[in-house]
Amino acid sequence: MNPVFHALFQKSRYLTNSLNEVLKQHQLYSSQWTILYCLHTHGPMTLTQIWKYLNVEAPSVTRAISRLETLGWVERIDGEDKREKIVTLSVMAEERLPTITETILTFEEEMVGSLTVEEQTQFINLLQKMKG
Repeated sequence: MNPVFHALFQKSRYLTNSLNEVLKQHQLYSSQWTILYCLHTHGPMTLTQIWKYLNVEAPSVTRAISRLETLGWVERIDGEDKREKIVTLSVMAEERLPTITETILTFEEEMVGSLTVEEQTQFINLLQKMKG
Protein backbone atom coordinates (compact mmCIF):
# COMPACT_ATOMS: atom_id res chain seq x y z
CA MET A 1 0.00 0.00 0.00
CA ASN A 2 1.21 3.47 -0.85
CA PRO A 3 2.23 5.12 2.44
CA VAL A 4 0.34 8.30 1.45
CA PHE A 5 -2.94 6.39 1.43
CA HIS A 6 -2.17 4.58 4.65
CA ALA A 7 -1.39 7.89 6.38
CA LEU A 8 -4.54 9.52 4.97
CA PHE A 9 -6.78 6.62 6.02
CA GLN A 10 -5.26 6.47 9.50
CA LYS A 11 -5.53 10.23 10.04
CA SER A 12 -9.07 10.26 8.66
CA ARG A 13 -10.19 7.59 11.12
CA TYR A 14 -8.44 9.39 13.97
CA LEU A 15 -10.08 12.73 13.07
CA THR A 16 -13.53 11.14 12.76
CA ASN A 17 -13.21 9.35 16.11
CA SER A 18 -11.87 12.48 17.80
CA LEU A 19 -14.64 14.64 16.35
CA ASN A 20 -17.25 12.12 17.50
CA GLU A 21 -15.86 12.44 21.04
CA VAL A 22 -16.06 16.24 20.86
CA LEU A 23 -19.60 16.19 19.42
CA LYS A 24 -20.92 13.91 22.19
CA GLN A 25 -21.61 17.01 24.28
CA HIS A 26 -24.11 18.07 21.58
CA GLN A 27 -25.56 14.55 21.18
CA LEU A 28 -24.30 14.39 17.57
CA TYR A 29 -21.97 12.28 15.46
CA SER A 30 -19.63 13.59 12.79
CA SER A 31 -21.79 12.12 10.01
CA GLN A 32 -24.77 14.07 11.35
CA TRP A 33 -22.71 17.22 11.75
CA THR A 34 -21.61 17.10 8.09
CA ILE A 35 -25.26 17.11 7.02
CA LEU A 36 -26.16 19.96 9.39
CA TYR A 37 -23.16 21.96 8.19
CA CYS A 38 -24.07 21.25 4.57
CA LEU A 39 -27.61 22.54 5.11
CA HIS A 40 -26.37 25.53 7.08
CA THR A 41 -23.92 26.45 4.32
CA HIS A 42 -26.06 25.71 1.25
CA GLY A 43 -29.59 26.14 2.57
CA PRO A 44 -32.45 23.68 2.06
CA MET A 45 -31.53 20.74 -0.19
CA THR A 46 -33.08 17.56 -1.53
CA LEU A 47 -31.81 14.20 -0.30
CA THR A 48 -30.20 13.67 -3.72
CA GLN A 49 -28.38 16.98 -3.53
CA ILE A 50 -27.10 16.14 -0.05
CA TRP A 51 -25.72 12.68 -0.88
CA LYS A 52 -24.17 13.90 -4.13
CA TYR A 53 -22.55 16.86 -2.38
CA LEU A 54 -21.23 14.75 0.50
CA ASN A 55 -20.24 11.91 -1.84
CA VAL A 56 -22.03 9.42 0.42
CA GLU A 57 -24.39 6.60 -0.53
CA ALA A 58 -28.07 7.56 -0.64
CA PRO A 59 -29.28 5.03 2.00
CA SER A 60 -26.74 6.35 4.51
CA VAL A 61 -27.95 9.92 4.03
CA THR A 62 -31.59 8.86 4.20
CA ARG A 63 -30.99 7.06 7.53
CA ALA A 64 -29.04 10.00 8.95
CA ILE A 65 -31.72 12.50 7.87
CA SER A 66 -34.44 10.32 9.42
CA ARG A 67 -32.51 10.22 12.69
CA LEU A 68 -31.86 13.99 12.61
CA GLU A 69 -35.56 14.56 11.95
CA THR A 70 -36.54 12.35 14.90
CA LEU A 71 -34.11 14.28 17.12
CA GLY A 72 -35.56 17.61 15.95
CA TRP A 73 -32.54 18.89 13.99
CA VAL A 74 -34.09 18.94 10.52
CA GLU A 75 -37.49 19.05 8.86
CA ARG A 76 -38.63 17.63 5.54
CA ILE A 77 -40.98 19.69 3.42
CA ASP A 78 -42.63 18.88 0.11
CA GLY A 79 -40.85 20.03 -3.02
CA GLU A 80 -42.51 21.08 -6.27
CA ASP A 81 -42.87 17.40 -7.11
CA LYS A 82 -44.76 15.74 -4.23
CA ARG A 83 -42.33 12.80 -4.33
CA GLU A 84 -39.43 15.17 -3.74
CA LYS A 85 -38.64 16.12 -0.16
CA ILE A 86 -36.60 19.16 0.74
CA VAL A 87 -34.55 18.98 3.93
CA THR A 88 -34.13 22.13 5.97
CA LEU A 89 -32.68 22.96 9.37
CA SER A 90 -35.17 23.22 12.23
CA VAL A 91 -35.49 26.27 14.46
CA MET A 92 -33.74 24.27 17.20
CA ALA A 93 -30.81 23.55 14.89
CA GLU A 94 -30.50 27.20 13.88
CA GLU A 95 -30.43 28.19 17.56
CA ARG A 96 -27.85 25.57 18.54
CA LEU A 97 -25.52 25.81 15.54
CA PRO A 98 -23.46 28.78 16.81
CA THR A 99 -22.48 26.86 19.96
CA ILE A 100 -21.68 23.72 18.00
CA THR A 101 -19.67 25.76 15.50
CA GLU A 102 -17.57 27.14 18.37
CA THR A 103 -16.90 23.57 19.51
CA ILE A 104 -15.91 22.55 15.97
CA LEU A 105 -13.62 25.56 15.50
CA THR A 106 -11.84 24.79 18.77
CA PHE A 107 -11.44 21.16 17.69
CA GLU A 108 -10.11 22.15 14.25
CA GLU A 109 -7.62 24.59 15.76
CA GLU A 110 -6.41 21.88 18.11
CA MET A 111 -5.94 19.48 15.19
CA VAL A 112 -4.06 21.86 12.87
CA GLY A 113 -2.55 24.17 15.49
CA SER A 114 0.91 22.73 14.96
CA LEU A 115 0.81 23.66 11.24
CA THR A 116 1.66 27.13 10.03
CA VAL A 117 -0.80 28.92 7.76
CA GLU A 118 1.61 28.27 4.87
CA GLU A 119 1.73 24.53 5.70
CA GLN A 120 -2.05 24.38 5.85
CA THR A 121 -2.29 26.07 2.44
CA GLN A 122 0.34 23.73 1.02
CA PHE A 123 -1.50 20.71 2.42
CA ILE A 124 -4.79 21.82 0.82
CA ASN A 125 -3.00 22.39 -2.49
CA LEU A 126 -1.43 18.92 -2.35
CA LEU A 127 -4.80 17.29 -1.63
CA GLN A 128 -6.36 19.18 -4.53
CA LYS A 129 -3.64 17.89 -6.86
CA MET A 130 -4.76 14.33 -6.20
CA LYS A 131 -7.18 12.85 -8.70
CA GLY A 132 -10.85 12.99 -7.73
